[in-house]
Amino acid sequence: MKLKEIEQEFISELKGHPKTKKLTFVEGVAMLVGTNIGIGILSIAHTAKHAGFFPLLFWLVIGGILSTITMLYIAEASLRTKDHLQLTGLSVKYIGPIAKILMFISVAVTAIGALIAYEKASGEIIYAIFGIPDKWGSIIFFIPAAGVLWLGLKAIGRGEKQVIGIMFVILIVLIVSTFFKAHIDFANALETHWNWVAIIPIFNTVVFVYSSQYIVPEMARGFSHKPEMLPKAVILGNVITFCMLALVPLSAIVLEGLQNISNVVTVSWGRAIGDWAFVIANLFGLFAILTSYWGLGGMFITNVADQINKDADNNLRIRFLILLFVAVPPLVLVLFNFVATIDDALYWPGVVGALILSFFPILILQNARKYGDQQSGWQVPNILTSWVVKLTIICVYLLATLFSIAAKYGFLEKIIGG
Repeated sequence: MKLKEIEQEFISELKGHPKTKKLTFVEGVAMLVGTNIGIGILSIAHTAKHAGFFPLLFWLVIGGILSTITMLYIAEASLRTKDHLQLTGLSVKYIGPIAKILMFISVAVTAIGALIAYEKASGEIIYAIFGIPDKWGSIIFFIPAAGVLWLGLKAIGRGEKQVIGIMFVILIVLIVSTFFKAHIDFANALETHWNWVAIIPIFNTVVFVYSSQYIVPEMARGFSHKPEMLPKAVILGNVITFCMLALVPLSAIVLEGLQNISNVVTVSWGRAIGDWAFVIANLFGLFAILTSYWGLGGMFITNVADQINKDADNNLRIRFLILLFVAVPPLVLVLFNFVATIDDALYWPGVVGALILSFFPILILQNARKYGDQQSGWQVPNILTSWVVKLTIICVYLLATLFSIAAKYGFLEKIIGG
C-alpha cells in the first residue's frame, strides 16, 4: 500500500463516520461543561485572591447569565442556518467579511492566551507532583498534548464523556472532603477587600471561562434532529459550570484562606486536604488542562486553515505546519518567561472575548431572523431579545472591559484616588 493510501486510511479511522453525529442530551451538556471546565476552574480562585469570594461570586452570576443569553442567540442563529457553519462562518454570513477578520483575531487571542496558560499550569502541576523543574514539566506536557492535536480530536473525542465524568467525581470527592476537615473556617469566605482595582479585572477571567459560544454551532449541528434540546443543554451546562466555578474557589478559600491560594488551585487545595487528595487533585488538574488544550487548540487549527483556505483535516502535512504555528509559540513564551503568571495569560483573551462576544451574537441573531435560510425549531424568548437586555449586555461587557484595562495599567487607581 502506498504512503498516501495509508495516510488516507488512517485519517478516515480518526474522523469516524462522515455523517453528522447526533448528540444525546447528556453528551451536549458534557460538551459544553467540558469546554468550560479547564484552566479557568484551576486559576479563578487565585484571580480573586486580592478581592475575596463574594466579588468573584458576583461576577460569576453576572457573567453566567449574560453569557448564557448570548449563547442562546447563537443557538437560534445556528438553527436558522441550513449550512453547518462555525461562529466565524456565522459572522461572515450575517455581519460581513470584516467580521471574519475580527472573529479570527478573537479566536487567535483566546487560543494563544489559553495555550500559554495551559503550558505554564502544567509545568507547575508536574513540578508539584514529581519535583521535575516546571520548564521541563511544560515540555513533557507539550509532547502528548500537541501530538494528539496533530492527529485530530476524534481519537480522544470518543472517550470525552467518560473522562469528564471521572473529573466530576474527583471534584465532588474533593469538595465533600473539604467540608469534613476540622479546621475549615467559613469566615475566610466572608473576607472581602473592596479594592476595585482587584475586583473589576476578575470579570475578564470569568468571560474567558464562560466563552463556550464557539462550540454552540457544533452543538446545534448535533441537535439538528431535536432542536428544542439545544437551549436546555446550554442552560443546564452553564448552571453546572457555575456551580463548579463557585464551589471550587469556596472550598479552597474556607480551607486555606485567601492568602494561601496558589496559582493553580489544586496544588494548595489538595495539599491542605491531605496527601491522598494532593495527587488526585493535581491529576484532575492535568486532565482538565489537557482536554481544554485539545479543544481550543483544535478550534484554532481549524480557523487558521479556513483563513489560508487549506484542508487541515485530510492532509496531515498541512495540519503539522499549522500546528507548528499554533502550538510552538506559546511553549516558547512560557519557557523564556515572557508571561509571568497564568492570570496574565488569561487577561487579554478575556478582554478581546468580552468585546467581540458582546456585539457579535446580537448582530448575528438580528440578521439571522431577517436573512436566515430556514425556519428555526426553537426561538429565544422575546424577553431575552428586548433592547433592555441587549443594551445591558453591551454596557456590562464594554464598561467592565474598559475599567479592567484602566485597572491593569494604573489609570483606575489614579481616578479613584483622585
